[in-house]
Amino acid sequence: MIKLIVGLGNPGAEYEATRHNAGFWLVDQLARMGGVTLRVEGRFHGLAARARLWDQEIWLLKPSTFMNRSGLSVVSLARFYKILPDEIAVAHDEMDLPSGTVKLKRGGGAGGHNGLKDISAHLTTQDYWRLRIGVGHPRNSAGGGGEREDVINFVLKPPRREEQQAIDEAIDRSIAPLGLLAKGESERAMLELHTNR
Repeated sequence: MIKLIVGLGNPGAEYEATRHNAGFWLVDQLARMGGVTLRVEGRFHGLAARARLWDQEIWLLKPSTFMNRSGLSVVSLARFYKILPDEIAVAHDEMDLPSGTVKLKRGGGAGGHNGLKDISAHLTTQDYWRLRIGVGHPRNSAGGGGEREDVINFVLKPPRREEQQAIDEAIDRSIAPLGLLAKGESERAMLELHTNR
């Protein structure tokens, strides 16, 4: 069962619409669904709220540290409320998936994602859930060369209109499977998410 859903992103208006903030977008949607407002929680280094979603009490968290320091926020809230790593789902942007694709998995490496690296280091385990929201890759975009500099610039820029629409639809599609995951029905959640296109 899931007790904490974390959305990864960078704080500040200049990053709000960028691909790197796809995790924030998902948590904002869940907050709207739950009728809650995320509030600054200094002790958790982020914006947090407890919401009633899918008949469960679930914490929502958007770290206000920058992406590569996300673990501090996650571990602070998880320790305070005695939430175990396998009761945490982290929503994040995923360049290895095209825009409009969303995948759910438990454990595994960080795949070069600095937010996941820091969370794994702080939790001292990789055994938590990840909701991977595809944002595409610069090598697959017009004019993208796939170099490291391109990658950094790519995630820190807003998606094109059609990409944004595809990402929004993927987030919408992930809500019901997340509800199944929250209730402990992980296999059903993955089946529903990965077979419904």
